[in-house]
Amino acid sequence: MPMASPPPQREKLRVLLIPFFATSHIGPFADLAFHLAAARPGVVEATVAVTPANVPVLRSALARRGPSRHAAAVQIATYAFPAVDGLPPGVENHSAVKAADAWRIDAVGSDEQLMRPGHEGLVKDLSPDAIVSDILFHWNTDIAASVGVPCVTLHAMGAFPMLALSCLTGAEATGGGGAVALPGFLPPDVRIPVTELPEGLRSQSQDGVRASRDQLTSAHSSCFGLIVNTFFDLEDRYCEMYMRHMKHAYFVGPLSLPPPPQLAAGDDGSRCIDWLDRKPAQSVVYLCFGTLSHTSEAQPRELALGLEASGKPFLWVVRLEEWVLPEGWKERVGDRGMVVTGWAPQTAILAHPAVGAFVTHCGWNSVQETVVAGMPVLTWPKVFEQFITERFVTEVLKIGERLWPEGAGVRSTRYEEHELVPSEAVARAVAKFMEPGGAGDAARSRAKELSAKAHAAMAEGGSSHGDLRRLIDDLIKEKSAGAGTTV
Repeated sequence: MPMASPPPQREKLRVLLIPFFATSHIGPFADLAFHLAAARPGVVEATVAVTPANVPVLRSALARRGPSRHAAAVQIATYAFPAVDGLPPGVENHSAVKAADAWRIDAVGSDEQLMRPGHEGLVKDLSPDAIVSDILFHWNTDIAASVGVPCVTLHAMGAFPMLALSCLTGAEATGGGGAVALPGFLPPDVRIPVTELPEGLRSQSQDGVRASRDQLTSAHSSCFGLIVNTFFDLEDRYCEMYMRHMKHAYFVGPLSLPPPPQLAAGDDGSRCIDWLDRKPAQSVVYLCFGTLSHTSEAQPRELALGLEASGKPFLWVVRLEEWVLPEGWKERVGDRGMVVTGWAPQTAILAHPAVGAFVTHCGWNSVQETVVAGMPVLTWPKVFEQFITERFVTEVLKIGERLWPEGAGVRSTRYEEHELVPSEAVARAVAKFMEPGGAGDAARSRAKELSAKAHAAMAEGGSSHGDLRRLIDDLIKEKSAGAGTTV
């Protein structure tokens, strides 16, 4: 009797993901690795590569997926962080560096001579079938081409701010206000003050800006495709712009979905949730300014006094360096306010029925999470592209308002230039936004509509679900064809 033939082996796809060393970049890469492993169990083998000091950040991001076999299937690889004058050993992340030294992290990450050898060593050792690279590591398209595998770039921001930055690169300030125009990008046309531009566009010479732009443009044109943590119904107009210019464009967000399981008793975030459980529906203002922003010594005090004067319950997440609060403030506020130092379970907080508004820095991860939760926002951008993303949130999506009204004072991507937002302005903005039937309720209605679309995009048959599977299928085809990174 003839022996039965063994079942055919499924084609494996080994994907190496290389994020920039910032928590706001590592998180989406970890989420993408999880979704890749979950979409094709036993087929996709995802490995995320970080420097040694960033391993705990990556492990934490994966752990928030709960005890999932897909999260457990994601492998972690490491490569050395270059030695840099001015950075102590073990400081390898924007969140761990002092404000005055943040530029050193950026300088390392943009230095091809320093970074490329480590990435080449990873590719040589791991022999991946495909690379997903942070766009800031633009040389990885060349490394992938040299070994004949596709390289897909992943941006840590949305299509809108990416395109806006592309338009602004090399633009010159015009008019007495020192602003640059962004014609035709928003209805109506907008002008962005030079102080609100990312540091790279402010401090570099025009030749330096053009060189940086040319490097990124070259990386875009030579890579296999582009992945964006967004969904089509959120940025349809801007997604279509990329679809017209890229051979492959994949809109696979919000990558924070599906939401992590509820925190179990004893987890670090349970205290926040227990506190929220005792508050009325939509009564609490949640404040968090991300992992990258720095502030003046005086601003936390004004913010604290403003929250006290607003009369609203609040949950405020602060970095260690922001811990400068007025004497007796905690006693006066009592149980109406809760301050958390370090990390808090943001997705669980935003999903809680007691939370009624989110004061946010407009980091792209937070924008995605607030859309998922259907939460209206008061915006307070701090650094990088956050001022540009604020315009998308307030003028395009219309799911929130500026906390500090336009023209009220100087805003800047440099923390030392931030104009102090007084406590009176904080109290007034928070109290007015939380009024029943006011701007907050109108923004919430629009945010709820977007929330439904976000969940639909990630569900079976949704646009993002389909793009994720298309990404995997395209990479498997590319592997089978033995093609490189040509478009």
